[in-house]
Formats: sequence, structure tokens, C-alpha cells
Amino acid sequence: MATNENVITARGLRKSYGKIEVLKGIDLTVQKGTMLALLGPNGAGKTTTVRILSTLLKHDDGEVLINGYDVSRDADKVRSVIGLTGQSAAVDELLTGRENLVMMGRLYRLTARSAKARADELLAEFDLVDAADRTVKTYSGGMRRRLDLAVSLIASPPIIFLDEPTTGLDPRSRIAMWDIIKKLMSAGTTILLTTQYLEEADQLADRIVVIDGGKVIAEGTATELKAKVGKDRLELVFKKTSDYKAAVKHLGGEVVDTNDKEQSLALIINDTNKDVRRVLDTIASKNISVESMAVHKPTLDDVFLSLTGKQKQTTEEEA
Repeated sequence: MATNENVITARGLRKSYGKIEVLKGIDLTVQKGTMLALLGPNGAGKTTTVRILSTLLKHDDGEVLINGYDVSRDADKVRSVIGLTGQSAAVDELLTGRENLVMMGRLYRLTARSAKARADELLAEFDLVDAADRTVKTYSGGMRRRLDLAVSLIASPPIIFLDEPTTGLDPRSRIAMWDIIKKLMSAGTTILLTTQYLEEADQLADRIVVIDGGKVIAEGTATELKAKVGKDRLELVFKKTSDYKAAVKHLGGEVVDTNDKEQSLALIINDTNKDVRRVLDTIASKNISVESMAVHKPTLDDVFLSLTGKQKQTTEEEA
């Protein structure tokens, strides 16, 4: 259950590699029992942020607290409360799925019996029982990713970092991973997810932070971010050129976009039922025939392209 307690906090996070400044003062918080999705184009600093939060990389400036522990001074304590799944499966291909899990359990100082019992639980939970005693090199990509996530959960950590966990998976495997992640969330696990799949963030995350050029450029819920892009659009397509031109003429200033090749136009609408009815009444009164119409709501794709496009323009202007 979500609370107001922040279990992940980063303030003024900075990191440079030589003269290249990768993070330029990142601020973010994740409340207990919720998921924060970190979105951004390649090179935005997502993975660098996760590596710092999970103690794998030292930051140059700023403060990072995980469950109240400072990642610099209390790295061992931080590692005791987190799990990490990276972009590529970090499992031993020469061992079986069961052996990977038992080995990790022993590294976490579980007894032999406890490690085996925990491995059995995770194999069942991640639908890997039938493949438990096969070497990992025989696993499909989706199976490897599930095993990798299972390994990160061997000690039942309350906080999980998922760095693009579904990259390269087919749609079926991606949906299976989503189901597993949703179960973790329903159990109260706090999750920070990085992803390039906007639908993934839309489906899973309680809040979203968009970073670009090492800076946070937007944050909020999916609904709040979509609202920043604009209102719903009504798109009309016409079969006859004469109808298309007549519609553009009679709808006048309401038209915000036209496509002569596809003979389509778009209008911004505030009240779907009222505005759509009014537009259709207008064109019907002029004997204009519409081939098709659709109402499009802003998507996270629109948000992403709009925000990162503005960021690129601003950066170029500053340069």
C-alpha cells in the first residue's frame, strides 16, 4: 500500500565521465509501495542513475538515500534492501535455473535448505518449473529475463530496480513480465523502472519522470503528462477531394492540421460528445460526405516526442 514515505530519494545528482556531464542535477523520489518509471531517449542518463542508486557507481555530487541509507556511507546496508535486474540477464549460462537461484541464495547467506526452498518458490512463481533443471544456455530470451528477475528477488528485497527489463522480448514475453511486475507491486514492493517502451510506463507506473540531457524535464502521472501535450483531436478523412476542400473551408479556424495527400483534417475538441456532434452537423448541413472519423487522445508517445523535441530545440538554442 502506498504511503507518503519516500524510500528512494535523489537530490542534485551529478555524474561526469571526463568532460562529459551525464547527470546535471537529477532530483527524484519514490514513495513506498509505488512504481516510478524513468523515461528518456538513449544517452539521457537512465542507466547511470540506476547504477548510482544501486551502489554500482559513485556519483560526483548530490545526495542519494535508499530506505534511509546513504549510498556512499552505507552501501552494504543499501544492498541488503534492494534487488537489481539490468538490461542483460546476469545469470550463469552453464548452470541450471535452479542452480543459479540456489547459488544466489547461498551468497545471501541462506542455509542450504532455505536456499533450495526459496529457489523452488521462485521457479513456480516465474513459471520455470519445467525448465528448472535445464542449463540456462537452452533458455529463450523471455525465460532468461524471468530467471534474472527471480535471482534479484532471492532475498525478498523491499526495493527493486528494473533497468529496461523487457528490452528485446517479444510481445507475449513482455506481457508475461508485466504480470510478474504487477504481482510484485501488489505485494507492496517499491520499484524504479527504466524503459523505452512508453506503453510499459503507461501500464505499470504510478508516476513518471522524463529525463533528457541529464536533466529532469517533466514528471507526474501518465494522465498529468498527457494533459500537458494538449486536448483530444477529432480526425476526419474524406474520399472525395471536393468534400475535403469544402470541409476545410467551412470548418475554418477550428482546423489545426490538414493532410492533402490523405485528404484528412484534424480539430481540437474539449467536450467529445458535444463537439463531435456539432462538427458532424456542420458538414452534414453542407452536404459533405465523410469517409471515416476517429477521436485520438494524447498518448505517452506524444508526450515523449513533444518534451524531448522541445528539450533538443532549447539545447540547440543555448549552444
